[in-house]
Amino acid sequence: MNNILYEDNHIIVVEKKINIPVQEDDSKDKDLLTIVKEYLKEKYHKPGNVYLGLVHRLDRPVGGVMVFAKTSKAASRLSEQMRLKDIKKKYYAIVEGNAKDSDTLIDKLYKNNKTNMVYVDNRGKEAILIYKRIKTINNLSLVDIELKTGRNHQIRVQFSSRNMPLWGDQRYNKNAKVGQQIALYSYYLSFIHPITKEKMKFQLEIPKREPFNIFK
Repeated sequence: MNNILYEDNHIIVVEKKINIPVQEDDSKDKDLLTIVKEYLKEKYHKPGNVYLGLVHRLDRPVGGVMVFAKTSKAASRLSEQMRLKDIKKKYYAIVEGNAKDSDTLIDKLYKNNKTNMVYVDNRGKEAILIYKRIKTINNLSLVDIELKTGRNHQIRVQFSSRNMPLWGDQRYNKNAKVGQQIALYSYYLSFIHPITKEKMKFQLEIPKREPFNIFK
């Protein structure tokens, strides 16, 4: 694996590549959980099944930083941090339109499990994010997003509902063209190490692919 950012006896931090599911889905394509398990099994010559705790997720088309737990104790403590919102996640996104300099978006999001679509709906759960606009070029705005909650499709739906859909979002942007890759990337992750209690921070550079490259 060439996408490992950090590893010790308790956790492993990797960069998830785009279009890889985090865990097995209906497509049966190879998922990140399986890939990391296979890496650990081979590296440490482990017999049988390898334990790997899934603490958080990224949508299939989205790349970026992810942490997995190598022990059940680490998984439990990281999951508690997630529940308490002590794990910080930041994203780069490119949205259509001229976004405000900064804003806080608060909605209730409801997921239709039959269609796997998410809507702004009072039946849903509260979703909060904060964003700052970095630059606008050709009616596209590069924004820096900090999630305060972790709802399904949250960033995509909250911006789309304000007529600022994410570039290339095949699900929530009617202007997206076939073959475009959604302009959303999880570039920053911070948490407290579940065993050493050290503050861990991981930050990746903005992607070089289209359309992020126009903001270089």
